[in-house]
Amino acid sequence: ELKEIVFVIQSQSNSFHSKRAEDLKRDILKQAADLGKELPTVLLIHQMDGHKGAWTILPLMRHFSVTYGRNSSWIFFCEEDTRIRVVKLLETLGRFDASKEWFLGKALYDEESTIIHHYAFAENPTVFKFPDFAAGWALSIPLVNKLAKKLKSEPLKSDFTIDLKHEIALYIWQKGEGPHLTAVPEFCTDDVNSDKVDHCATTFSNFLPLCGEPVKKEDVFVAVKTCQKFHADRIPVVKQTWEREAALFEYYSDYADIAIPTIDLGIPNTDRGHCGKTFAILERFLNHSSPRTPWLVIVDDDTLISISRLRKLLSCYDPNEPVFLGERYGYGLGTGGYSYITGGGGMVFSRTAVQKLLASKCRCYSMDAPDDMVLGMCFSGLGIPITHSPLFHQARPMDYPKGYLSHQIPVSFHKHWNIDPVKVYFTWLAPNTEESLGGKKVGYNREDL
Repeated sequence: ELKEIVFVIQSQSNSFHSKRAEDLKRDILKQAADLGKELPTVLLIHQMDGHKGAWTILPLMRHFSVTYGRNSSWIFFCEEDTRIRVVKLLETLGRFDASKEWFLGKALYDEESTIIHHYAFAENPTVFKFPDFAAGWALSIPLVNKLAKKLKSEPLKSDFTIDLKHEIALYIWQKGEGPHLTAVPEFCTDDVNSDKVDHCATTFSNFLPLCGEPVKKEDVFVAVKTCQKFHADRIPVVKQTWEREAALFEYYSDYADIAIPTIDLGIPNTDRGHCGKTFAILERFLNHSSPRTPWLVIVDDDTLISISRLRKLLSCYDPNEPVFLGERYGYGLGTGGYSYITGGGGMVFSRTAVQKLLASKCRCYSMDAPDDMVLGMCFSGLGIPITHSPLFHQARPMDYPKGYLSHQIPVSFHKHWNIDPVKVYFTWLAPNTEESLGGKKVGYNREDL
């Protein structure tokens, strides 16, 4: 029965994202009403704010077990851009005995072991499957109850959340004692308008959000963090690739080199974190750039980014809100902790967010503290939520499953390890690859990378 499914939308509190989640909730309830069925429960994760780190989902298991453990059969999770055909979903879940422990989803796997998964299953990474959240995924109530019981006796360890879908699958798997992910072909990430989706219970609707005209080039100030030892090898890559996409652009270093040119912020380079440098950039943006420039992007000198795609994405956000946008990681969320935007993929700030941050007393506890984590702590303390976009990437294209990248038009990648960064840029990020996922022919082959 439809009323036995609890739908959980992995929503966010930013106004753009919360509206999309509300739209999806309305669509699910309308489909249910049109079927003449008793309405299911539809929850939005960002509204479950009694749970710090609710977006990491595992802390919610006890709540799901207590609240829905008796009268429900399935908890079905999806993203705000997942599109659900309710009749087909009912039919699909009906194939599985809901009195048993099931973990269902569209299976992703690593082609090679990767740093973002701590090199797990290094001998054969393809053996471990984890769900593509964009396609939706489901847990049977017996499995939810089992996880809730385990979490009660063994609280979550207080460490990093880097790739949630992989970490949840590892937790459920319990070193081989729990269920593996069961791949369900009806959970799809094909475009909702594709002719391949007749069999699908779920589809996906958004490769790169666009909400009207892209923001103007002059509305985005780009700050590149570098240091003298990387001037010779990393800066030429930026100049060959994405620098020309940006109108307002400065390199910040520990050495003023007029040939680039770089600006010496008077802060020595450190081998650990770059908190001092990043806060100096934030101060400079607020005090020395035009007050009419609403957006600041801070990237590393080995970040590859598409400014033209970023301008499309930013059309969906209100710069009058305190927006802090990028790829979200978590630290210690099982025991309080905070979320943060990981720096290598690029950190995007609305001017409003920078103003609120610098008006507070929150600063680096040391000049070489990790800047992205300190910023996460500061914004958490100010009650300003992190806004996550999966289009920013802390690692290289080969560090992500092909199936995961296949429904994205990415905004950034990071690191030059064992790759040709210029080739990666022109393959994945250059403006002429913009329509690559729209079925149009493009002159490159991602499989080579």
